Amino acid sequence: MRAVEFQEYGGPEVLKVVQVEAPEPGPGQVTIDAAYAGVNFADLKARAAGYRVESLPFVPGLEVSGRIRAVGFGVGGLRPGQEVVALVNGGAYAEVVVAETATVFPLPEGLDLRTAATLPTVLPTARALLHEVGRLRAGESVLVHGAAGGIGTVAGQLARGAGAGAVYGVVSSAAKAEYALRHGYDEVFTTDSFPDEVRRATGGRGVDLVLDPVGGDTLRRGLDALAVFGRLVSFGNASGAEPWHVGQSELYAQGRSVASFSILALAQSAPEALRSLVERAFRMVTDGNVTLPVTAEFPLSDAAEAHRLMGERTSTGKLLLRVAD
Repeated sequence: MRAVEFQEYGGPEVLKVVQVEAPEPGPGQVTIDAAYAGVNFADLKARAAGYRVESLPFVPGLEVSGRIRAVGFGVGGLRPGQEVVALVNGGAYAEVVVAETATVFPLPEGLDLRTAATLPTVLPTARALLHEVGRLRAGESVLVHGAAGGIGTVAGQLARGAGAGAVYGVVSSAAKAEYALRHGYDEVFTTDSFPDEVRRATGGRGVDLVLDPVGGDTLRRGLDALAVFGRLVSFGNASGAEPWHVGQSELYAQGRSVASFSILALAQSAPEALRSLVERAFRMVTDGNVTLPVTAEFPLSDAAEAHRLMGERTSTGKLLLRVAD
């Protein structure tokens, strides 16, 4: 079978198409004949800096949709030929993917394999950030960094659907601002000026909830954009900066709080909680309450080009790899 792997860390050029033996499922696992694989910023971090990479060579990819090829010992409720979508901790850039059954989900009725590949990380993450972790209440205001990306595209729609009083986004360019404004955002600010713009837009009050995948100085500045009793949820460190630790001195005075979320960590520590979260999130798609546009699609052999596009920070929405011909 074909797979895309890297044998050393570096730029997109280290991604190579190789021929390897198709894997067999172990106990509690299935193999999936892949149709599509999602492209995520975590894949770029794995390739460039070894994020969540245990050893080399490594096949990146967290999201896959396709049909079950085979089931391992002890697997119930899943069968060969069944259409599924899965969250995996690497390995999705391949024609055959191994997945633990705890993170394999039958496709809901009416959902096609292409759309399904956009969902395993993005939609459950956006829902958890806003509701399970961020505790958004109707009428509150939200600020989302990376508003034109995959999670940002969904978060704007979910916040609007949940009755947020105002939904603000932060992006890096005017083109991305136009995209975000079409997906649930009231106003969109640039990275450099967002704290001042938030204060202007809210009459000096600040926002109730900030969602931050950037980390570093952006996280520090996000705290300054919070209202009294505001919450900030950190869900990444795209800046690559040294992790910044917030303490009581920054939070005490106005009752602010900081929380965090990682869907991959949840999958490993609490798979039943993940399953419940995913099922609730997927219902929002089948009910027509949220859409995640695919803005670029590449064949598996062009995975490096997908990484280049995402790495240039010019992409919007969701990027996919087409695995099956």
